[in-house]
Amino acid sequence: MTVPLLDTARTTPRPRRSTAAVVPVVTAAFFLVLLAAPGLLSHIGPTFTTDAFLAAPSASHWFGTDQLGRDVFSRTVFGARPVLAASLLGVVLAVVAGVALGVTAGIAPRWLNTVLMRVVDVLLALPVLLIALILIAAAGSGVRSIVIALGVAFTPGFARVVEASVRKLRSAEYVQAAQVFGSTALRTSVRHLLPNLMTEVVVLGSSAVGWAVLTATTLSFLGLGVQLPQPDWGTDLAAGATSLATSWWLSTFPGLAITVTILLANFTGDYLMTALDPREGVRLRQNLPSFLGGRRRHTSPRPTPDSAEPGATPERTAA
Repeated sequence: MTVPLLDTARTTPRPRRSTAAVVPVVTAAFFLVLLAAPGLLSHIGPTFTTDAFLAAPSASHWFGTDQLGRDVFSRTVFGARPVLAASLLGVVLAVVAGVALGVTAGIAPRWLNTVLMRVVDVLLALPVLLIALILIAAAGSGVRSIVIALGVAFTPGFARVVEASVRKLRSAEYVQAAQVFGSTALRTSVRHLLPNLMTEVVVLGSSAVGWAVLTATTLSFLGLGVQLPQPDWGTDLAAGATSLATSWWLSTFPGLAITVTILLANFTGDYLMTALDPREGVRLRQNLPSFLGGRRRHTSPRPTPDSAEPGATPERTAA
């Protein structure tokens, strides 16, 4: 049974603001606090020892203590600084080198483009961790070596993406017009190519931070990063791996910190991809709760009397 609708104007409810917009803000604030002022989250020094050895999580020690009585929560908070610093600086170095190499290869003659891209392809064929291990073996362990290793290991990926985009943009009408009016290759790259590459570079850079964190903690887990007793997620994860059956909190909380950081970086990259370039941002069309729930929300616009066929009477089905 159908009941005709009233021919009155219905106020359309305003769409709710997607909660996915909160992710970049939360991520930036989270990284800033951990980098600049970790003491705001923990008043106990990461190397301060107590008489509570291997104490389970409690009200006095939220994440428990380790074999020397050091607070695991404090070490987890302060251990974020070397990991995040190495990851962010490594990604920045890779972005600068990758963009420079990609633009150079994109505007270079065919023979130079072929040589540069074959070198990039060879590096892309090698795993990132393998490249980082080779460089650290030559330069030595430490945060500075991890930054250099991450920068070199991630550069080929940025260079390949930027080179493909530059080759596509070279055929654009405004680029060809600039060349006809006497614009040099350097001026064309700075004025016309680089501004149109910023969207891809920002999205790739934010997404690469998660992979950089994973690589940096892996190197520290292998003993190539910050050395004990200084706090570091990878180092503390390795130190507690031998007693995981009896003292599970030693490795669990640093591992959770690594996981949360990678997820925040990936969510930020997905949101920026959608916000900066809606035509390409197809991986995250729904808001954050539905994305976490693994469900894709399908919505269709509600038909209005204006969009109905001429002569048709709006109807609805009565329950």
